[in-house]
Amino acid sequence: MNETIQVIPPFNLALAFMPVLLVLVIMFRWSLQAGNAIYALLRMLVQLLLVGYVLTTIFAAEQAWIVVAVMLVMVSAASWIALRTVEVKRQQLFVYAFWSILMGGGLTLALVTQFVIDLNPWFEPRYMIPLAGMIFANSMNSISLAAERLQAELKVKKKYTEARSQAFQAAFIPTVNAMFAVGLVSLPGMMTGQILSGVSPIIAAHYQIVVMCMIFGSAGLSTALFLKISRKQFI
Repeated sequence: MNETIQVIPPFNLALAFMPVLLVLVIMFRWSLQAGNAIYALLRMLVQLLLVGYVLTTIFAAEQAWIVVAVMLVMVSAASWIALRTVEVKRQQLFVYAFWSILMGGGLTLALVTQFVIDLNPWFEPRYMIPLAGMIFANSMNSISLAAERLQAELKVKKKYTEARSQAFQAAFIPTVNAMFAVGLVSLPGMMTGQILSGVSPIIAAHYQIVVMCMIFGSAGLSTALFLKISRKQFI
């Protein structure tokens, strides 16, 4: 199989924004929050371009402390973003979100990188950082959904245990849907990227199975831990 991936020229890359522009036009005409969408697009563009240069430097350095520092920054950012939908006590809840993502996601990341993939060295940046990003991002999304749903359930005077169950179930809907859809509706990012780079689809499928398991496990563990340790803040 071809071992190289096709480079996208700048002009071709710009063509990818054509559907984006059409959606923005629709949002403007329908008086939706187009400004927020534009801001999100600009942030996405700047952040991805910057991270490309940063990761190139990190991969070349191959220093364990740099990889650990990057992952701590990722956990901190994920913890703060996860609480974006929380109306009160965001700063107090940050600590709980941080430890939930660090413990739930960190344990899953350690299992996958040190025992499933068996990295050598243990901090191999080309594997560690992308896998950590997937794990922490999914933990972040699940905690965000759980926190928002928990607040809503408690507002209607439901008992905490019942509200917690509803919050956990709501937070897990995207993860469960992704498990149902993978291979039938979508080829996820990890598998698609490997196939495009020339890896055998069978090998890519094995890696994707690992990814789906780690997403399911890390999201569930982080969300459950967050709901457990943050109870007093919500009550």
